[in-house]
Amino acid sequence: MNREVQLLEAQIRECYGRVTYSHKTHEKCADMLLRRNGRIKIIQISLSAAITGGVISTFVDSGHWAAGISVAMSTILLALNSYTKDYDLGEIAQKHRYAGSELWIIREKYLSLLTDLHVGDLSVAEIRRRRDEIMDDLHSAYEGAPSTNFKAYRKAQRALKNMEDMTFSDDEIDVFLPDELKRQ
Repeated sequence: MNREVQLLEAQIRECYGRVTYSHKTHEKCADMLLRRNGRIKIIQISLSAAITGGVISTFVDSGHWAAGISVAMSTILLALNSYTKDYDLGEIAQKHRYAGSELWIIREKYLSLLTDLHVGDLSVAEIRRRRDEIMDDLHSAYEGAPSTNFKAYRKAQRALKNMEDMTFSDDEIDVFLPDELKRQ
């Protein structure tokens, strides 16, 4: 492999690594937002039920304490409803899922390019052309993607480094393959 190809490979490997992290970070953002959305929905339903019970109890008894608690809970519910009105967590999570999906295919294109590079039958001009094409795809994916956050990045980092997400042993891969394609 000549020096020019080595330099291109180094750049493509770097891009592959960044896209892998971005893909996983968007997945983690989506997971976090969906969990938060689920918790908020449960709290909203619980508060609505408790407020209804408090209002009903005002008709049964003197109800002063129930009315006070109902006012406090309805204020909390109003705040939650206002938050979810302007900030649709489910929609944002879906955008993260879509961005992750776009980044997944780009990651696979980088991996295929690296594989083709190692086969050795690509010219430097072809390597550059394919690299630039993938970079254009990457730009389009990032342009429509919502922002991620540090917490999601840390979760992605933990999944990729410690949990070895996205890596498989030969034995794990062999389980999925027909006998003719197994290595063991």
